[in-house]
Amino acid sequence: MKKICILAIAALAMVACGNKYTAQTVVLNNQNDSMNYALGLLNGAQFKMYQLRNDSSIETVTEFIDALQRGYDGKVESLSEAATIGKNIGQAIKASEKTGLADNPAWTLNEKLFFQGLINGLYNDTVVMQIEAARNYFQAQYQASAMSNDSVKAGKAIKGNCPSKVKAVVLANQNDSLNYAFGYLNGNEVAMYVFALDSTGEMRKEFIAYINKGLKSNITNPQIVHMGEQIGKSIKEQEAVGLIGEPSLATDFTLIKQGFINGLLGSTEQWNSDDAGQYIQNTMASIKYGSSKEEGETFLAENALREGVITTPSGLQYEIIKKGKGKKTPTATDVVKVHYHGTLINGTVFDSSVDRNEPISFALTQVIPGWTEGLQLMTVGSKYKFYIPQHLGYGSQQAGSIPPYSTLIFEVELLDIE
Repeated sequence: MKKICILAIAALAMVACGNKYTAQTVVLNNQNDSMNYALGLLNGAQFKMYQLRNDSSIETVTEFIDALQRGYDGKVESLSEAATIGKNIGQAIKASEKTGLADNPAWTLNEKLFFQGLINGLYNDTVVMQIEAARNYFQAQYQASAMSNDSVKAGKAIKGNCPSKVKAVVLANQNDSLNYAFGYLNGNEVAMYVFALDSTGEMRKEFIAYINKGLKSNITNPQIVHMGEQIGKSIKEQEAVGLIGEPSLATDFTLIKQGFINGLLGSTEQWNSDDAGQYIQNTMASIKYGSSKEEGETFLAENALREGVITTPSGLQYEIIKKGKGKKTPTATDVVKVHYHGTLINGTVFDSSVDRNEPISFALTQVIPGWTEGLQLMTVGSKYKFYIPQHLGYGSQQAGSIPPYSTLIFEVELLDIE
């Protein structure tokens, strides 16, 4: 029994050591570090959700991060459009050896027939099957398969390279016809949209050559790999212009990469994706509109010294323009009817029911914190002037024409508590 336990522990250790990428806590020394990590984490989490469909397997994560690194290092082969499409098709068919034709586990992949169909479609050869017949046949079989409850598993894939010449083939059964039709449709599509101007045939030759190169690849998720390479290249390009195009932020690929890994693996020990997204939003708003925040703080500090201005513990400032005759004040959950006039500290009007000559009713649970607090100080008939700090307003968010971190000024008349 003891020996078995030792072997089991050894096996686990070997698995752990084999994981090339693991979730890790990182040290974030400053805003620049945090922005790089947050950007990687947010993109990794979103990529996992929308592209990988929550697939956090070590194989998938490893392929993507390896591709990300290649893209960043500039080690991605520069290919023509024809070569790129050919390579992608070759890799996709290679991956389909495990998943079945068209990722249908009930259909056995026959590479020989698929590729012959592809070539015949590429050269518009109609001896075996015409395009409409191929399309109708494949769509009918696909729909029938989708509606079937059968749990038939595909047989072992029949491998083969992509030929270079048109050739008639014998389709002995449904599976043969499906492979040929699917290849024919793809070949016809590529010919129509990519090779329409290939008068010499050189583009087709390059296309076929790279299909066969793609077939030799061990990549299981070619689309994911391609996206990883492109993202890596994009990160590299940002080094010249700054992170997210912001010159004051330097790109740190190491932190972005670890953020991606943590996001892909679903690690929330340090930050979750919501935290990362909020941090990015706040930081970018602060960089762009930080002066608005400072100007607001200076204005409020000076305004607090004026006679008649009252400052609450939250930082809300107000002065009473007119006291109402009513005795009741609204609660935080009441619906009130008001007239108001809103401006920025520079006098810019951003909203006014007074100018529209149209009072408005709303629940105090539906407005900014400064309003919820301020209206509860008023009695019906009162008119107050509120000076609302950015943290009691819209904070780092843009609200219509109101910039982030804006201090807001409102003249409010409480007409009724409904």
